[in-house]
Order: sequence, then structure tokens, then C-alpha cells
Amino acid sequence: MPRFTLVVGNKRYSSWSLRGWLALEATGAPFEEIVIPMDRPETRAAMLAHSAAGKVPVLKADGLTIWDSLAIGEYLAETYPEAGLWPADPAARAVARSAAAEMHSSFADLRRTMPMDVVDSRSGRDHTPEALADVARIVALWAECRARHGAGGPFLFGRYCLADIMYAPVVTRLVTYGVPLDDAARAYVDAVMGLPAIRKWIAAARQEPWVIDYP
Repeated sequence: MPRFTLVVGNKRYSSWSLRGWLALEATGAPFEEIVIPMDRPETRAAMLAHSAAGKVPVLKADGLTIWDSLAIGEYLAETYPEAGLWPADPAARAVARSAAAEMHSSFADLRRTMPMDVVDSRSGRDHTPEALADVARIVALWAECRARHGAGGPFLFGRYCLADIMYAPVVTRLVTYGVPLDDAARAYVDAVMGLPAIRKWIAAARQEPWVIDYP
């Protein structure tokens, strides 16, 4: 199997890095990790040293460079089919890919207004109508996935998969900002926050020395 290096932003804040890291962690493959602190004078140059896109995460695998979270997930799903990173059923898999792609391209108001911070607590803050509209769409999407395909477990498609990984940073935002949720959405949030990989990421974030002073 390939030898992996994963380049990520610091774990407290980097939502896209969390996605790439969770996907790689789910395979069980060993990997080297390089952490680049965000929002510092040297950040851009440090990221450009690993990818011409100048962004994280970046997955390096024996000469191959992949610089997008969803592409990293797809590559790992194909390289480690036994990890079950996509649902086995073709219909469920198509819906899971649709849900992941919507996360990849949407919800700009939520991202901008409630930036990820897995260490701080900002309960009740930044609940703008635009951000809450994004939350409403996300919660409705979760409910639809769970109703149609979630019978086999607590995750969107029963078993934990790339769709859950794509929404994991949203889950952390809902916790950080104390967004009110219905019982079904709260149960899903609790399932994701209870994942050992999520707990491992947050524990590492708490040990980081870097702090971004968000306005």
C-alpha cells in the first residue's frame, strides 16, 4: 500500500483538514502528519510548498499529490474498499455522494458566520438568519438520509462513511455555537461527536499553541 503523508492546518480551526484526516484515519493506514498553523505570515508559503493550490489538506502517496478533501476521500475509498467509505448499495451510495457534494459546494453563510473552532464555546452567538437557513437545510438533508438509508446504525447511511466525514465540521460548529436542534439532529450530532477519531482530533487541538483572534 502507498506510504502516506497528510498535510493539515492546525486542528482547532481547519475544517477541510478535519475531513481529509478523518477519511485517512478511517482506513487504518499509518501516515505521517505535517501541521501548518493557519492565519500567520508564513502560512501561505508553507502550504504552497506542498501544493500549487496553496490549501490544505494535501495527501501525498508515493509521488502522488491530492489537494482536495473530497478527492482524498474518493482516492482512499478506491484504495481501501474494505474500509467501506461509501455505502455498498448503489442507490445509497449515489445519495451519499450527492450529500457530500452539496456540503463541498454550499453553505457559505454558515461557514463564514460560524467558523470552526473545536476548542472554544460560543453558545448562542452568530445565529444570523442566513447561517440558520443553512443549518435548516443541513438538518433536513440529514433527516432525509437517515429516513431512507440510516436503519443500520446512528449515522447518515447507517454505517459511518464519507458523507458523515464531510459533515463532521458542521457538527462541531453546531456544538461550538450552541445551535438549537431537534431530537433527531441532536442524536446524530452526539453520534459524530462520540467517534474516537473526533475525540482524538479535538484532544490534539487542545494541545496546540496557536490561537486565531476572530473578530
